[in-house]
Amino acid sequence: MGAPEPNNEDKIRKAFSDKTWQEIKATDSWQIFKIMAEFVDGFDKMGKIGPCVSVFGSARTKQDNKYYKLAEEISFKLTREGYGVITGGGPGIMEAGNRGAKAGGGKSVGLNIELPFEQSSNPFIDHDKLINFNYFFVRKTIFLRYSQGFIALPGGFGTLDELFEALTLVQTNKIAKFPIVLVGKAYWHGMLEWIKATMLAEEKNISPEDLDMFKVVDTADEAVKVIVDFYAQYLLKPNF
Repeated sequence: MGAPEPNNEDKIRKAFSDKTWQEIKATDSWQIFKIMAEFVDGFDKMGKIGPCVSVFGSARTKQDNKYYKLAEEISFKLTREGYGVITGGGPGIMEAGNRGAKAGGGKSVGLNIELPFEQSSNPFIDHDKLINFNYFFVRKTIFLRYSQGFIALPGGFGTLDELFEALTLVQTNKIAKFPIVLVGKAYWHGMLEWIKATMLAEEKNISPEDLDMFKVVDTADEAVKVIVDFYAQYLLKPNF
């Protein structure tokens, strides 16, 4: 059994504690090597995988939830179109995504984050395609670098983090435009109305064309069609 996780007070005290230059240098240097190792492992394994679509959503979604079943159906149908499926590797929507990919005979990838609570990898990930991360930003880089599409089902802060990271990188031309799909019109309605009314119309913090960066759908067929149609215009198809 490992050492107990530090609580929030311990973390704050540690951040403000006096450290010698030697302690700072040693800690930072070791952390750099750990970060590099995660990037190298991720690049090495993901570089061999081929065209994939990332499926995101809450780790807390239960198997009897309609969005769990929808994520499973979407992932199954993506594999029928030749795509592999990448998820965050945990339970809930992530498990549903890997489950659907496995059932469809496609590649089932899990980029798992090591947390002190809530997440452990699900059993539907291909044994050679499970990668564990300590750092969220490394994991996020791997997600975006190796995804040909991004499908977000209902989720919490983590799902929103991934979604807005993808939108920001497309908006700023840091990555090429790729299909981003939000599944569940009722779930996303409030956020989208706020984006349109406040962020766009009232404060003018985004441009009208930024709303074209994503599609909002309700069904598995619609979600998969967005991915397929996007690449059809370039006469590209997965080549597994």
